[in-house]
Amino acid sequence: QAVRAQGSLGLGSPWSLPPCVPRSAQPRRGASMDVDYDEDEGAKPRGRKVKGRGAAEDDRYAGKAGAFERLAHDDDDAGPARSIEGWVVIASGVHEEAQEDDVFEAFAEYGDIKNLHLNLDRRTGFVKGYAFIEYETRQEAAKAIKGLDGQVLLEQKLAVHWAFAKPSGGRARR
Repeated sequence: QAVRAQGSLGLGSPWSLPPCVPRSAQPRRGASMDVDYDEDEGAKPRGRKVKGRGAAEDDRYAGKAGAFERLAHDDDDAGPARSIEGWVVIASGVHEEAQEDDVFEAFAEYGDIKNLHLNLDRRTGFVKGYAFIEYETRQEAAKAIKGLDGQVLLEQKLAVHWAFAKPSGGRARR
């Protein structure tokens, strides 16, 4: 038997079948395969498939599973928003060498502080320049904002505001 040239459908070709397959099962040279690409049997509708929550009506959120917790809604639409545990104010302009005790002492004059976050820069170890202070009541937080906004702490002027605010007007989120 003569060896066929590389590139034809012979043994050296990457498209040839291994020698264990009988010649009758191998495709003939020049033969084309009959394939019908127009069959739509079992075809899915074409279009963009939307994934995720709310994509299709399903029963994942039926019954109690669809009842999500919400915070008590105040009558006023605009203004501060309560976090899960209390009322949070943000103080910016905090001196980079301020200690947690310095910030705590300044803000404790206006009420009991539930939580205080004074974030540090990982690289330098200094304060990033802001702090989150959480109060139990809205009145305490409002007094702290009124009393400390624009005041100086460690030779730097503070800007104190509500950390979370309700969106004023506009459209409601789904």
